[in-house]
Amino acid sequence: MNDNKTIYREALRYHEFPRPGKTAVFITKPCATQHDLTLAYSPGVAAPALAIERNADDSYRYTSRGNLVAVISNGTAVLGLGDIGAAAAKPVMEGKCMLFKAMADVNAFDIEVDADDIDSFVDCVTRIAPTFGGICLEDIKAPECFEIERRLIERLDIPVMHDDQHGTAIVTAAAVINACRLTGKRFEDLHITTFGAGAAAIAIMRLLTAMGVDRDNVVMVDRRGVIHTRRDDLSPYKREFATRRDISSVDESLRGADVFIGVSKAGLLHPDMIRGMAPQPLIMALANPEPEIGMEEALAARPDAIYASGRSDLPNQVNNLLAFPYVFRGALDVRARRIDTPMKIAAAETLARLARHTPTQDEHRSGCEPAFCRERLLPTPFDGRLRDTVPQAVAEAAVRSGAARTDCVPEQTVEAE
Repeated sequence: MNDNKTIYREALRYHEFPRPGKTAVFITKPCATQHDLTLAYSPGVAAPALAIERNADDSYRYTSRGNLVAVISNGTAVLGLGDIGAAAAKPVMEGKCMLFKAMADVNAFDIEVDADDIDSFVDCVTRIAPTFGGICLEDIKAPECFEIERRLIERLDIPVMHDDQHGTAIVTAAAVINACRLTGKRFEDLHITTFGAGAAAIAIMRLLTAMGVDRDNVVMVDRRGVIHTRRDDLSPYKREFATRRDISSVDESLRGADVFIGVSKAGLLHPDMIRGMAPQPLIMALANPEPEIGMEEALAARPDAIYASGRSDLPNQVNNLLAFPYVFRGALDVRARRIDTPMKIAAAETLARLARHTPTQDEHRSGCEPAFCRERLLPTPFDGRLRDTVPQAVAEAAVRSGAARTDCVPEQTVEAE
């Protein structure tokens, strides 16, 4: 507790000094002479404005839109904090913007929308979309987040991604790929049980089934128990993964399972539950800040298990930071209209390959970890190879799937001042 108090005090100072907040705006063109003003504003600015009026795609050529993402939230499901509201979510969204820039050189503005209902939120985002090259939705509660994302994808011709869903899914899938490599298991044979049936759980299972997991081998558990076809209280999203198998208890849901994925609450997974799992199970206890079961407790009950969590102080951290900056970087580079399943799979597979690749000495110095093993399923967030490899894979997948407007990165020119 004292450690948490210390961190909280340090965090408050960090956010307040030497200036409040974590992001700022800087200009990219000269603004020191009368001629500069003539070009930047009146009358010169009429030239790009008229060009964009004639051809909307020229907004990527003459403005910052092509490298600008909106990080948008209503603060209804802030990680670890819950429904704290739009204003209180701002420090979290600023942090997301900071990571976009630091990791993938993507400019990002945070926008906190004070709207709990779907119609108002979607209308607001739709109206401001011409400003941006992409929309990153963040910390919006389920099930509203599904409908919000669906509507925005239908209305907009720029990539829209709810990171709590798809960023989590991409990194989770990468970990599952590499766990299979270590254990010799195949995707199509995996039996998977999830605790939690919200945004992250649904997205994870949609991606894993798209990659080959048999939907009949998936069991989801929510706060009311096993999600099965006999229940009449299921949303369309939960019904998508309702099992037909005769499983009535939470304990039964884990018997013979190869993978446990927890996106629920601390302490829900007990040692007795995992003793009946298949040999060499993958236990992904991703609840934050405290996992469904601790690493020591899990490995004591199942010494043959591979353990992963959402914590940075434990091995195999499943961290969205490995995905969202680079997925958007790749999407922006080819002016993608959307972020589709092939792009997500490309990101997951590339993350998995990076973890398996033995880095050169120079790569090791740039933050790459040296060994792929049961405690190292994923690259670290500071792996210098991420920026080069994941965006390229995502961009190439967008070109193949038809999501891209162009098949090459827009040329950037820098003129001498």
